[in-house]
Amino acid sequence: MFKKLAIFISLFTVLLCSAQNNKLFEQATTDYNTGEYEKAISLYITILDNGEHSTAVYYNLGNSYYKLNQIAESIYFYEKALLLSPNDEEIKTNLSYAQNMTLDAIDTIPETGISKLYKNVTDKLTFDQWAYLAIGAMSVFVLLYILFYYSSYSARKRWAFIGSLIALLLCVIAIIFGFIQQRDFNATQPAIIFAEESFIKSEPNESSQEVFVLHAGTKVNVLDELNNWVKIRLADGKTGWVLKGELKLLKDF
Repeated sequence: MFKKLAIFISLFTVLLCSAQNNKLFEQATTDYNTGEYEKAISLYITILDNGEHSTAVYYNLGNSYYKLNQIAESIYFYEKALLLSPNDEEIKTNLSYAQNMTLDAIDTIPETGISKLYKNVTDKLTFDQWAYLAIGAMSVFVLLYILFYYSSYSARKRWAFIGSLIALLLCVIAIIFGFIQQRDFNATQPAIIFAEESFIKSEPNESSQEVFVLHAGTKVNVLDELNNWVKIRLADGKTGWVLKGELKLLKDF
């Protein structure tokens, strides 16, 4: 009795929060369309505080900050939206506009042919999408195998058997690609520099040598952490230490 009541209350709470977030999203979008960007940002942040993390919310936050010429914040939220929807061309386009307004021009180390090829393939879907594809392919395999097992016609059995093998192969490929995609996702800890001017040190202390300077909006990858310092690496391979408070991690969903 109490267990059912608890489940009912939980479901009701989820539905209530969802309805509230939808209302907030509609109001935020209205504020954005009328040029009330700060109001829109406040409402979108409230949605995030309510526990809803979606591509649309992050993308609209990126747009709102871009309109206010707050480029680091804009890039930060575009990048978070891109983590959830890595193949969204509209997000990529707006992100490139924002990145063109930053001061730092970081060259990227070119990838090898094989590395670039498999990355292009595995990045077509997110880890969750690869998992759903694997489940769907396995379901098709089971259905076709049942059809093969119980069918009395040789032609139908043959096509069902071939189809089941193809579905099984697709399932295995989806699992492998999903594993690779998830491994690559976990291997990096991207962050955005928020300090207007960040002096990168050779060691995690103020008295160490300054190796280079970064500015707000630059994307880095966090390698290590020590006290109030984090070790970062740029896309061109340069490394150094920066104060933790001068950047924000992207994967802090």
